[in-house]
Amino acid sequence: MPWETIKKLPGSLRLRPNLFDYERSCADFCWEETGRELAWLPEGKGLNIAHEAVDRHAQTLIAERVAIRWIGVAGAIRDFTYNDLRGLSNRFANVLSRLGADKGDRVFVLTGRIPELYITALGALKNTSVFCPLYSAFGPEPVYQRLKRGDGRVLVTTEAHYRQKIAPLAKQLPELRHVLLVDIEEHLGESLLSFPKMMSEAGDEFSIPSTSPEDMAVLHFTSGTTGMPKGAMHVHQAVFTHYMTGKNVLDFHPGDVFWCTADPGWVTGTSYGIISPLLHGITTIVDEADFDAVRWCRILEKEKVNIWYTAPTAIRRLMRLSRWPCLQFDLSHLRLIHSVGEPLNPEAVLWGEEALGLPIHDNWWQTETGGIMIANFPCMDIRPGSMGRPLPGIEAAVVRRSKEDSIEVLEEPDVPGELALRPGWPSMFRGYLHEEERYRKCFAGGWYLTGDLVRRDADGYFWFVGRADDIIKTAGHMVGPFEVESTLMEHPAVGEAGVIGKPDAVAGELVKAFVALKPGFEPKEELRLELMAFARKRLGSAVAPREIEFQTDLPKNKAGKIMRRLLKARELGLPQGDLSTLEPD
Repeated sequence: MPWETIKKLPGSLRLRPNLFDYERSCADFCWEETGRELAWLPEGKGLNIAHEAVDRHAQTLIAERVAIRWIGVAGAIRDFTYNDLRGLSNRFANVLSRLGADKGDRVFVLTGRIPELYITALGALKNTSVFCPLYSAFGPEPVYQRLKRGDGRVLVTTEAHYRQKIAPLAKQLPELRHVLLVDIEEHLGESLLSFPKMMSEAGDEFSIPSTSPEDMAVLHFTSGTTGMPKGAMHVHQAVFTHYMTGKNVLDFHPGDVFWCTADPGWVTGTSYGIISPLLHGITTIVDEADFDAVRWCRILEKEKVNIWYTAPTAIRRLMRLSRWPCLQFDLSHLRLIHSVGEPLNPEAVLWGEEALGLPIHDNWWQTETGGIMIANFPCMDIRPGSMGRPLPGIEAAVVRRSKEDSIEVLEEPDVPGELALRPGWPSMFRGYLHEEERYRKCFAGGWYLTGDLVRRDADGYFWFVGRADDIIKTAGHMVGPFEVESTLMEHPAVGEAGVIGKPDAVAGELVKAFVALKPGFEPKEELRLELMAFARKRLGSAVAPREIEFQTDLPKNKAGKIMRRLLKARELGLPQGDLSTLEPD
């Protein structure tokens, strides 16, 4: 929202963005200056994320400010001040020390969004161990793969998760020395321990050891369309990016109430559901429950949320409801809405203005980047459908890679190519654990190659075209699924769309769309033909879908991404692969 618009807003919403002049900020920016805004460990002991997020605030006037407000499934509320988090994370750091967990040892967590998850994260970071979150809906095999590949030393989980997912494979995890169960009061064995009992026996004072900015802090596993999950390693210096993007993109101000709906099992839920808001000393909301439109709107109203960071799937779900629940609640405290997870369709940006009174700011980043890289900033007009412009300190380009790995930077506007970033930003992943060659292949010609195809317009805004492995090659044309999906969503009947390439003997591939309709529309042949004509008129016959199939719901993972690979596997009768993160219908 541009400043001219902000000035017209009432009361507390009238805040000058932290990043006010984009061009000047980019010209003057240096990461060293960001580092000087942080506290660092005393006595020259280095840089530790947990110290920056918790301990430095616990020594100031905001020590008793609510850092995390946790809302349970049944509605129970527990508040944790910065001072509370300091003591509890110290206790868990002492637990790890007692168990012999050293610097660099991996501490995994397999729980829902419960307080113990957040205490474990901060305590592990203080101990200079490595925090490794797992998504609680993972099945036994994905959990085993990540524990095995990540050399898991300690696991914090629930008794049910342990019995169902860990115990059957425990003998194949010799590195896993200790399992702490959060919901039992007494130890069940020498290595099967009660989290509450261990915490009650631990002291609440802890001296954070010397921590190099390059010490590994977080290990996030990310799965591509093929292959085993990759363990992306992030270091304590990533805190520079978490701090800077919280300030300049999410636009945190003192006293803000922030809600990131992402689960910490995904990188967004760790970088922006835990670290970034705590760095800025504000209050962050944690909701244990899964998506429920009325519940979410009630939380936004009751907690007076100022900044909301959510996923396109949640926004599209709200859009599809016949009666928008957001209209029934007072959401006037909302100042900014952000979205991440997959590209946000232009229709969703416009819907935000209509239903919520605010546009939705899309941004782009990856597990590998550790933090937001390209964004629609509060000080700028949003271009619906655009990823935005690069962060200060981030150099982005559109490139073409040859078979010999030489890189050509495409300077002309609106020419599609691969998005590349100049290495060196603090939250850049430092490797894939145990996979040096796989990591090396991510770089060429002095650039990190993201695997995302984009175009850049004449004003420097980037536009998502598609994943390189999603691009459809039809009759000599390269078609990005996102472009087709966004066009279909402009039709008033379409709630969601997923597009794949289907093998064709003549064209190589043809474009096929799967469409979920909004309430009040019937999946009839007349509507199917209308949608095909609608798309053909806007996209042209070479790009428009040749086939459209109606579905009640499209398969999505819990991070909110439509699972195109699953649509394709079902269409072609291929193995569907791991479905443990598939969102239930």
